[in-house]
Amino acid sequence: MDKPKVSVVIPNYNYGRFLGDAVESVLGQSVPPYEVIVVDDGSTDESLEVLSAFGERVKVVRQQNKGVGAARNAGIRISSGEFVALLDADDFWLKEKLEKQLELFNSDSSVGLVTTGMLEVGLDGEEIARHQEGMSGFCADDLLMFRPVVSGPGSTSLFRRDVFDAVGGFDERKELHPSEDWEFSFRVAQASRIGFVEEILAVYRNHGGNGHLRIPRLERSMILALSTALEGASDEQRRLRRKSFGRVYSTLAGSYLRALQPGGFIRMAAKCAVSDPASLMYFAEFPMRVIRRRMSGRHT
Repeated sequence: MDKPKVSVVIPNYNYGRFLGDAVESVLGQSVPPYEVIVVDDGSTDESLEVLSAFGERVKVVRQQNKGVGAARNAGIRISSGEFVALLDADDFWLKEKLEKQLELFNSDSSVGLVTTGMLEVGLDGEEIARHQEGMSGFCADDLLMFRPVVSGPGSTSLFRRDVFDAVGGFDERKELHPSEDWEFSFRVAQASRIGFVEEILAVYRNHGGNGHLRIPRLERSMILALSTALEGASDEQRRLRRKSFGRVYSTLAGSYLRALQPGGFIRMAAKCAVSDPASLMYFAEFPMRVIRRRMSGRHT
């Protein structure tokens, strides 16, 4: 692969306090990007002042607040690279992130999207968790079963522009957030192979305002994302519907329990038991497993 052109798209909404780190991590890549596009989605903080310090090295697009899916699509539409990398404005990359992903693309032309391992940190930089679960290959069925295929959020993603065009880009419905990454990845997995670099090459900031921490919103988005995915699934994949929803309910039950919201846990556990009765033993053990993890100081 001779000097591939990578367009980096950073959607931003009021993350001026983190945005400079994100852009610096892109400009400092061992394989420099062809262009860096920041789509400011109606910020009212200091974001534009932060971006002005980068001058012509960063192309800035401003729009009224439409949500992360619309912001990503807007940036990708004006990009000109044959590859597109996404970075959320509150995250940042390690130096060899693009280089390691491009190596995988170079070794397998059938791959449409590559993600990497990810480190989750708190506001003061302390390590919370390492996310190095992922798969390579034709993984659409695995995504439907919510197995660990794509590690982390959009900040780990690099994909071919032609694949993005073929699947129709990101769903722009705001109510799909924060599950738009999963829904997009499923459509890509229907069309091509997925690649995974296990090495940690992206850093995810857990700062308390992340979309996945708002559990009722997460519940609505996950159910909507799965329903949308099944509409475009094959007949064979639709037969996985009950188990797929069982996995969603199981994930949400765990989220509610960790947040000490027993009502949500019981409601999701009951739905899971109806969709996938085999999960009953899992839920019988779940509270004690969470307690043991909390006592040992582990994050779940």
